[in-house]
Amino acid sequence: MQRGSDRLSVHRDDEMKHELQELLRSGHPTRTEEWHDPEPTADDDPEVWSGPVGGLGSPASLERVRLALARNLNRHAFPADAHELARALRRSNAPGALIDAVAGLPRSHRYANVQQLAEALAGG
Repeated sequence: MQRGSDRLSVHRDDEMKHELQELLRSGHPTRTEEWHDPEPTADDDPEVWSGPVGGLGSPASLERVRLALARNLNRHAFPADAHELARALRRSNAPGALIDAVAGLPRSHRYANVQQLAEALAGG
């Protein structure tokens, strides 16, 4: 005999699974309270950065790249060359596309701060 903290029998558990099966497959929220459901994004919400650095060359890309770098690098990483900065980004678990973009910069140049690095990545 199975001993556990279940208040219901095995047969009642199977019956409840069968009752809830269609509800769970429907893709609709299963909670009755509305406040449990996540809110949809608003029109004026800021854009969430995800995925590759993307959009290089657009006017907003410098700000987007600088923000992504600032999230993953601290000021103690500077001054450094591209190889050292790529290694620091790997240690901070930065997105792979950002690491690849920094690693692709020339090793001969040293960057004094996030702004210089962002300008080099964005082509500014």
